[in-house]
Amino acid sequence: MQSLKKIALIPNLTKKGAYACSLSTIGILHESGAEIHMPGTLREKYNGLNVTFFDSTDSLIEASDVALTIGGDGTIIHAARHASPLKKPLLGINMGRLGFVAGLEADELHMLKRLTTGDYTTEKRMMLRIVHTNASESREFYSINDAVISRGSLSRLIDIDVSLDKDYICHYRSDGLIFSTPTGSSAYSLAAGGPVVEPTMKCIVMTPICPHSLFGRSVIFSHHSELVVAASCDDDTEVFLTIDGAKTIIVKRDDRITVTSSELGAEFIVLKDKSFYRVLHDKFAEKR
Repeated sequence: MQSLKKIALIPNLTKKGAYACSLSTIGILHESGAEIHMPGTLREKYNGLNVTFFDSTDSLIEASDVALTIGGDGTIIHAARHASPLKKPLLGINMGRLGFVAGLEADELHMLKRLTTGDYTTEKRMMLRIVHTNASESREFYSINDAVISRGSLSRLIDIDVSLDKDYICHYRSDGLIFSTPTGSSAYSLAAGGPVVEPTMKCIVMTPICPHSLFGRSVIFSHHSELVVAASCDDDTEVFLTIDGAKTIIVKRDDRITVTSSELGAEFIVLKDKSFYRVLHDKFAEKR
């Protein structure tokens, strides 16, 4: 594989131990001959460490060969939204809890040397394209994990109609509905009773949240599918569309949400010879 010499290092310093981990990471990468790039907002924290700073995330990643994050899954998902359009690979060092998307743990930093020698592989993950259309405009969003339609704080169910390729297929009366990528199948969708899907597959997983129905199973659709959703509720009940747990949009009665696979994809660096299912077992296994 290509030798990666210019590293965009993006630490989430709100995570315990992330700053110390970042200092160790910088030391290891410098020893390997790498050039370190970081966000300009971190100048004071890393001043004097032979680091080049950039004033925007896009310019930071564009000038680099790879985006390396330190934090939880949310940190690498945020970086993926910038790296994917620029076709730059990603690697996450886990400082969170489960950290399914991250490729390394904090005690595996020595493996970072392999980035500069090309001793790694990559795997591509599909993303979702979500279009929210209301009476005045359409807005486009991209998701690497999931898009969630859910009710607000009042404990009223919402009515959700789903069409597949312009044909009506089903109705849910529930707390909400999750559309996830295979990568996101081990996140909120799994907690709501959805299936685990191998992350390099291409499909869309639809999982209802607490459906008021005898038949509330998840459904897996082809990545060629176009799913259109209309959600309605009482006038005093709010409905939200949330993208990857970060971006939230208010959904009105006559709005439409279209979910398809995206032409964009996320490319993740793999340094460990461990299958996804082994990782899944290790993350969820009880410590004995």
